[in-house]
Amino acid sequence: MDPFTMVAIIVVAAISAGAYKTHRNTRHDGQLEDMNGLKEEVQHLKERIKTLETIVTDQSYRVKSEIDGLRDR
Repeated sequence: MDPFTMVAIIVVAAISAGAYKTHRNTRHDGQLEDMNGLKEEVQHLKERIKTLETIVTDQSYRVKSEIDGLRDR
């Protein structure tokens, strides 16, 4: 194998390895961003559920629901 061929193979291998590493890191970063977005959405939904639970367990809400139920009869 002559020196030119060996250098060409090394250059192609180095470029390919760099491209693969960049592709792998880019894909992984996108997944992390998706996970962060999902975590934020879950936190937001937990806060909404907490608010709804507070409203539903409030005594005045319960009394109002019972009165509305009696009106519908």
